[in-house]
Amino acid sequence: MKVLIALSGGVDSSMSAKILLDAGFSVIGCYMMLHDKPNYHEKNIANVQKVGDFLGIKTQILNLKEQFKHDVYDLFVSSYAKGITPNPCAHCNRLIKFGALWEFAKKNGCQKIATGHYARIENGLLKVAVDKSKDQSYFLSNIEPAVLPHIIFPLGDKLKKDIKANAAKFPQIAELATQKESSEICFVENSYTEILARHFNTQMRGVVRDSAGRAIGEHDGYMNYTIGKRKGFRVHGAHEPHFVTAINPENNEISVGLKKELEKTSFETLNFNNFTNETNFKCFVKIRYKSEPVPCVVRQNGRGGVFVELLRPASAIASGQLACFYDEQARVLASGFIA
Repeated sequence: MKVLIALSGGVDSSMSAKILLDAGFSVIGCYMMLHDKPNYHEKNIANVQKVGDFLGIKTQILNLKEQFKHDVYDLFVSSYAKGITPNPCAHCNRLIKFGALWEFAKKNGCQKIATGHYARIENGLLKVAVDKSKDQSYFLSNIEPAVLPHIIFPLGDKLKKDIKANAAKFPQIAELATQKESSEICFVENSYTEILARHFNTQMRGVVRDSAGRAIGEHDGYMNYTIGKRKGFRVHGAHEPHFVTAINPENNEISVGLKKELEKTSFETLNFNNFTNETNFKCFVKIRYKSEPVPCVVRQNGRGGVFVELLRPASAIASGQLACFYDEQARVLASGFIA
């Protein structure tokens, strides 16, 4: 069986390619050029070529910059302009890595596509990786369900420390085991606000309001804040920490409140990316990558999304972020972007 492996030039995808080869698959590698970040691609491409030579596999470079800009980067920028906190990796996984790259794989005669993500597939569903500290099932939960049967995650049952240790045994790729980990958002160097500053004036002083609408302070421009942030704005006479509870881009205002005011017991999603045949169910939901799963009840809302009733309050639920729904066995049932 022929498999296309997405190679980034890092240790995870490189060792994934070796695992596939050792398992008897016919493997070709592909490096995706997604953006124009300075001094980013040269070293990665050199690493990919080195891995290809070491493994004896063909490697290709696929330029997806135009589609990435349209589907991921522009959405990222416009979302913050609307006061929404986007999840670019979730969009990229669906549209680019398991969208455009999968189409490229099929044109090259491949029956499967593989990546170095830490996640498992069990009984037709995504599942949390064995290495929970590296698990990426949350970011993968937005992929097209029809593509899932064609995906292989060679690292799903592996530990990161073992992958690095194994890579270090091979002189040809040993340096990959010690190189710096890639950033969470590939086109962001230091902070998302640096990206936004290329397109907007992000430093616009505005009013901070409380939950009753009273002006109680000032901020430095609404794009510098996300729901739950507690620093970077001024509240007159405050004796307790305040957190951003709402963003009003039209008036360049933010609302803040005490930590308790961040808590919610329900929310809705704009879409419903369902990996099952169930439309209403009890499960657990993660509202951010690092958040703890919260028990909930999911019901379709008749508008293409779902209404989520939380069985215990959750804090800092932000529009644009991904809600990922898991069962008791840590398998992904569905996902949706928070309205």
